[in-house]
Order: sequence, then C-alpha cells, then structure tokens
Amino acid sequence: MYHRRLADKQTGKTSIGNIFIAGLGAGVTEAVAIVTPMEVVKIPLQAQQHSLADPLEAPRYRNAGHAVYTIIREEGISTLYRGVSLTPLRQATNQGANFTAYQEIKKLAHKYQPDLVELPSYQHMMIGLISGAMGPFSNAPIDTIKTRLQKAKATPGQSSFQRIFAIAADMWKMEGVRSFYKGITPACCAWHPGRRSCSRFMNA
Repeated sequence: MYHRRLADKQTGKTSIGNIFIAGLGAGVTEAVAIVTPMEVVKIPLQAQQHSLADPLEAPRYRNAGHAVYTIIREEGISTLYRGVSLTPLRQATNQGANFTAYQEIKKLAHKYQPDLVELPSYQHMMIGLISGAMGPFSNAPIDTIKTRLQKAKATPGQSSFQRIFAIAADMWKMEGVRSFYKGITPACCAWHPGRRSCSRFMNA
C-alpha cells in the first residue's frame, strides 16, 4: 500500500528514497499491529525452563493462549505492548534496509545482464540472502535491548525509556559491545524466508 501511494503518478515507478520510506511504513505498521504483542507472548514461552528431574513439574505457560491469559491477568493488557517503542524502530529499519538493498542489488544485476528480462531464481535467492542480512545487522542492538525489555517485568515507577537506558547501560558495563550483537546469526536466518514477499513487493 505504501509502495503504491508513493509511486510517481506519471510513470508508476517509485524512487529509491520512497522505497525506503515505504519499508519504514510497512515495518512500523506490522510492529504495532502484530509483532509487539506476539513477541511479548513468544519470548517468555521460549525462555521458560522445565526441569527434566521432575517429570510432573508443569511449565508456567502451557501454550500461547494460556500465556496471553496469564500475562493479561497478572500484569494487565497493556503489558502486551511492552517494547512498543523499540519494536517499530526495529521493524522499520529492518524493512527499510531490506527493500532498499534488494532494489539496488537487483538493479545492479540487471545492469550487468541487460539481455535478461527476468533474473534467474538462484540470483533472486542470492539477492534475498544479502538484502535479508542488511536489516538484522543494521538494528541488532535495538533488537537485543527490545528482547531483554520484553522478557523482564516492569519496575514500578520506572518509565519505558528509563528501562531501555538501564538495560543498555547494564549490557555495556557487564558484557561489553559484543552483547548488543548476540544472536545475530539466527536473526539473519530468520528474516530470509521473507524475501519472497520482498520480491513480490519490488515486482509490483
């Protein structure tokens, strides 16, 4: 939708700057509508531990529905939007970087292969792999802080921004700069399946 609205009305083409803006808009929209509440539920589900020493021990959350119910009952429905200040920033930079890189690399591939009307599938895959890594590398620190923020319980009297700065300062002090890029490899792998939608977006 953003791509169509930002396209030139005369030519139907979208400039590289507007493609980046369309990616930002798409990222913010998905972050607010879907990603933030889903991640608030997903992270504690993935992080909970079950002791194999006691087979009868029940995990805190049985499934996603039970996790949603428990979180809302214990902490309120607003908890589902914990990290909403960082998730749109992460999604926006991710999609903006992805779409822009994909478009520019695709243009470069066509430039060196002017006889090809459509790039072969393996080139689409390689372009997708490269552009898919751009987003996570550009926003890894944001994503790491956001994940820790969503995993931790809110401190009474402390604002979201105060918690963000406290988490970042603690990471820097206790673990160093490398802590901001923890999990970068699986993060890059996780974004690559979305390249099919990116390809459809660019060919629209």
